[in-house]
Amino acid sequence: MLDPSSSEEEGDELPPELARKAAAAPRNRGGARPAPGRTCEPPGGARLQPRGRPASPSPPGGSDKEKEDLEKMRREEEERRKRLQLYVFVMRCIAYPFNAKQPTDMARRQQKISKQQLQTVKERFLSFLNGETQIVADEAFINAVQSYYEVFLKSDRVCRMVQSGGCSASDSREVFKKHIEKRVRSLPEIDGLSKETVLSSWMAKFDTIYRGEEDPRKQQQTLTTSAASELILSKDQLYEMFQQILGIKKFEHQLLYNACQLDNPDEQAAQIRRELDGRLQMADQIARGGRFPRFSSREMESVYIEELRSSVNLLMANLESMPVSKGGDFKLQKLKRGHNTSIMDMGQEDENTLSKSDVVLSFTLEVVIMEVHGLRSLAPNRIVYCTMEVEGGHKLQTDQAEASKPTWGTQGDFTTTQPLPAVKVKLFTESTGVLALEDKELGRVVLHPTPNSPKQSELHKMSVSKGCTDGDLRIRLAVRMDKPQNMKHCGYLWAIGKNVWKRWKKRFFVLVQVSQYTFAMCSYREKKAEPVELLQLDGYTVDYTDPQPGLDGGRTFFNAVKEGDTVIFASDDEQDRILWVQAMYRATGQSHKPVPPTQVQKLNSRGGTLPQLDAPISQFYADRAQKHGMDEFISANPCYFEHASLFELVQRLTLDHRLNDSYSCLGWFSPGQVFVLDEYCARYGVRGCHRHLCYLSDLLERAENGAMIDPTLLHYSFAFCASHVHGNRPDGIGTVTVEEKERFEEIKERLRVLLENQITHFRYCFPFGRPEGALKATLSLLERVLMRDIVTPVPQEDVKSVIGRCLEQAALVNYQRLSEYAKLEGQKREMYEHPVFCLASQVMDLTIQNVGRLVTPAKKLEDTIRLGELVIEVLQQNEEHHAEAFAWWSDLMVEHAEIFLCLYSADMDAALEVQPPDSWDSFPLFQLLNDYLRVDYNLCNGRFHKHLQDLYAPLVVRYVDLMESSIAQSIHRGFERESWEPVNNGSGTSEDLFWKLDALQTFIRDLHWPEEEFGKHLEMRLKLMSSDMIESCVKRTRAAFEAKLQRSSRATDFRVPQSICTMFNVMVDARAQSAKLCTMDLEQERQYHSQINNLIEETVKEMITLLVAKFVVILESVLAKLSRYDEGTLFSSFLSFTVKAASKYVDVPKPGMDVADGYVTFIRNSQDMLREKVSEEVYVERLFDQWYTSSMNLVGTWLTDRMDLQLHVYQLKILIRIVKKKYRDFRLQGVLDSTLNSKMYDTVKSRLTLEEATASVREGGMQGISMRDSEEEDDDN
Repeated sequence: MLDPSSSEEEGDELPPELARKAAAAPRNRGGARPAPGRTCEPPGGARLQPRGRPASPSPPGGSDKEKEDLEKMRREEEERRKRLQLYVFVMRCIAYPFNAKQPTDMARRQQKISKQQLQTVKERFLSFLNGETQIVADEAFINAVQSYYEVFLKSDRVCRMVQSGGCSASDSREVFKKHIEKRVRSLPEIDGLSKETVLSSWMAKFDTIYRGEEDPRKQQQTLTTSAASELILSKDQLYEMFQQILGIKKFEHQLLYNACQLDNPDEQAAQIRRELDGRLQMADQIARGGRFPRFSSREMESVYIEELRSSVNLLMANLESMPVSKGGDFKLQKLKRGHNTSIMDMGQEDENTLSKSDVVLSFTLEVVIMEVHGLRSLAPNRIVYCTMEVEGGHKLQTDQAEASKPTWGTQGDFTTTQPLPAVKVKLFTESTGVLALEDKELGRVVLHPTPNSPKQSELHKMSVSKGCTDGDLRIRLAVRMDKPQNMKHCGYLWAIGKNVWKRWKKRFFVLVQVSQYTFAMCSYREKKAEPVELLQLDGYTVDYTDPQPGLDGGRTFFNAVKEGDTVIFASDDEQDRILWVQAMYRATGQSHKPVPPTQVQKLNSRGGTLPQLDAPISQFYADRAQKHGMDEFISANPCYFEHASLFELVQRLTLDHRLNDSYSCLGWFSPGQVFVLDEYCARYGVRGCHRHLCYLSDLLERAENGAMIDPTLLHYSFAFCASHVHGNRPDGIGTVTVEEKERFEEIKERLRVLLENQITHFRYCFPFGRPEGALKATLSLLERVLMRDIVTPVPQEDVKSVIGRCLEQAALVNYQRLSEYAKLEGQKREMYEHPVFCLASQVMDLTIQNVGRLVTPAKKLEDTIRLGELVIEVLQQNEEHHAEAFAWWSDLMVEHAEIFLCLYSADMDAALEVQPPDSWDSFPLFQLLNDYLRVDYNLCNGRFHKHLQDLYAPLVVRYVDLMESSIAQSIHRGFERESWEPVNNGSGTSEDLFWKLDALQTFIRDLHWPEEEFGKHLEMRLKLMSSDMIESCVKRTRAAFEAKLQRSSRATDFRVPQSICTMFNVMVDARAQSAKLCTMDLEQERQYHSQINNLIEETVKEMITLLVAKFVVILESVLAKLSRYDEGTLFSSFLSFTVKAASKYVDVPKPGMDVADGYVTFIRNSQDMLREKVSEEVYVERLFDQWYTSSMNLVGTWLTDRMDLQLHVYQLKILIRIVKKKYRDFRLQGVLDSTLNSKMYDTVKSRLTLEEATASVREGGMQGISMRDSEEEDDDN
């Protein structure tokens, strides 16, 4: 590397040894260490050592500990110096970017959640669930939050996602939103309240719970600093960021910043031009020396040189397009420049020759007229004013003032193209003469300002006009002439050259920048816009020289030298010379940096003209940097550094910084970081493939260590590298080195292994489908990685095979972790439920171990059911969160689920085998699994589902057989011990029977047997069984009914017992239950059901007939008593005589009324009991119809048999009472008039009315009893 203070004679070429090392330097693989042959060190192999420290780490004989400490200190110092040098390069990229811009279209990253924040969020949601907040919520929302808390927040997968840095508040919010969408959609519709309103309301409540009591405005203020990294950053913010990344201290940054003159755009542009020229020279030396990197083919060596030159030319073109200084409106002229001047041919030089018209300057002048002194010849009230003009331009005038106070403060603005303009200012007074045509000029002053002229106001002596008696007339004014952006320096110099300025003469020079690569020294005369002569500085080298003999004029000398030409300049001031040399040094782009002689500096420090601040300040900063050991970093030539390894280091450190900030970046750099890295690569020639290979390696390393990396980012970098390696030239680079190819293959294999591992662990790498779209991008990237090149697509069968293998492993991994989780959960539950929980932990451990060895079948079944719930939960989560990503491979996901279930079936089978025979506790397990599988289109009747059916089909059949036998026995035993006390809708036995039948059918129906044929068989069998059982119940009830009536009384003291009503109710309930328990869609079963109904109806008819017969028997007993009063019998004559005789002495009651009253009471009690206790109105009405009809027929028959006999008065009274009361009572019970007013009733009524008329004329009469309706009689009853 050229020493910054070396003289011009040392040459521009590299030493041969260093050139060979630079060309043949092998690139470091994987790390950020400099390559052995081309490192970050000065020429001659001297590494950047700490100042004042010996090369040997420790003196001989030192202890190993001291040696290790010294070696550690040496490595730390080397690392520090390396980072300082790297920071210098980064600073220059930030200070003057000309290739890259900060991207504005990058996706905005969300704030990531830390472990502490996750714990805080858990506590907030738990507080809400415990009712400790003021948030009002309904039960549906509370249930949704409860589920979210249990499933998501408490999940260990979320904790892993937080640890990986991939969990953001947006992820948790989106998971909750997806979680509640199904719940909200399933809610019933409410008028005036849409589902979208409910959803938005729930999300607002979620945000309130999540945020807690934090003020969102305060939260935004605290995030302002970290949020800035996601925005467009200023230069100061970028400096600060990379200070943190590279570990640079503030004072080190300030030293480097000032010494590098980063705030001087001209210096930075000149630095870039020197770097690009150095890269072109390096390319030429590599071409001449033949020291190429190892390429995949020999033909790439020639292409490599062209690529180097093309990349430099592209940078030159970018630099050409830059404005002279940031923020200016001036645009440089575009001039052709193909290569460095040293390798340009004459034709190109002719094309690049400047003409005088190419050098165009534009100046703005501000002339401010303040006041005039020495104006005494005019009367105080005379009006005076000033005019100002730039020669060749328009004229301006000030306001009018009185001669006693000639002050203005008026400013005039002018533009001119003359570097040495003439500014004329004249003083006038108004003419008082009538015939005067013009005002009188009192005096004038002509100024020749330059951009270097003082800016403050000064007094200038005016040339007094003829006729003005004021000899000492002075004017105070300020002339400010700006410095155009394309004018880099100006001033008076002595000059002489071979082709231009051939006479040693003092001239006014201007250094003009025509374009970023073209500068010209131009000499001007006063009031001329075009230069008199100009010198194009391409290829010239400027340096300080000693005074030249024979040249009179000028104190300090410098020259511009080019092959075949030398131009000597001289200035009157040392500081002016320094400024001129610095400006021309930036313009020439030379590698040699001129250093002013110290002796001359000392001479100038003791005397000279007014100092200018630029030179001493810049020199002060340089001296200060040298004092702190920073000069070697500043003056280091970037061309001699291994920027590939340096960039790898800065990219790795930037990635670490990015992954540790407050954003969930997933490996993506911030816009500011992308901008700096892009600029570094472009400016220092870092190959795009190397950049992305290093990036991929770093990303893979962090992904392998558990960090969450966006697969889209991996895909982008991998696609770039694949295109480069396979010759697609994504960045215009057609050469492929052996190292790039080998490293690409290595990274490709690492990436394949990582992707397969992530797909295998997709539930844990992408929990709950987060980050969104990451799993889908991973599958797409795997397909890309499996491609042999960028053109030939990989066969879909191969991709399917790989993904299928991963999902097979995934099933095993998921089930193993699920089993471990279930065991831990079970142990915790046992521990808390164990009676010795309060004992010491050692005793508890032994207890849990013993319990584990002595697991009962019931406990094993309970654990299996819990494990089954977890299995279903996992499958549901896979469907909800991951099915979309695997949509293209849905069949593989189905197979994954089947394998997962088959692994569970092994534990399930083992648990079922140890269950005792005829134990039905395992049916909930079947219901749990079958209810999930039967509604899943892909898993319904799959392998596991069929295995489950085969396992439980014998159990179901056995269960039905045993239940049928048990029900039949319960019917037999129940009816033997039946008390016929009413129970619900029937008796105890019937209720138990119907409940068992319904429970059995409900149980079998709730099994939802998936196989249609077996399901119909079960249903048919249960319906037939129910029909048989109900038939048996009906027959048993009918037999019990008949037996009960036979044992009951035949007199009027008979009361319908409650058991009789209960039996009727059993029939009613049997008919209702048969409609539910015995009906199927099949025609034959409908027919069978109708037979059961017919049986019930026939049985009810028989029971009504039996009960009516019983009632008829009781009426027959009453009529038998009345038969004793038949006319012509002995008993009738004796009874009549006795009653007559006794009635003379005492009040004899009406004979026979007790019989009538007893029978009426019997009727009413029976009617009330039947009406109250029998639940079926139809049966009661049918019974009353038959009862009324039969009893009336019996009375009619009895009267018909006595047609020839006259009824005894007592017979007549009793019959009238019985008939009338029966008619009225049955009418009140709702018997129809058509039934009440039958022919038999009319016959009976006519006979009794006739008999009543006959008896009324007898002695004693009817005593108020009549067939006619009367209120008195009603009142008696």
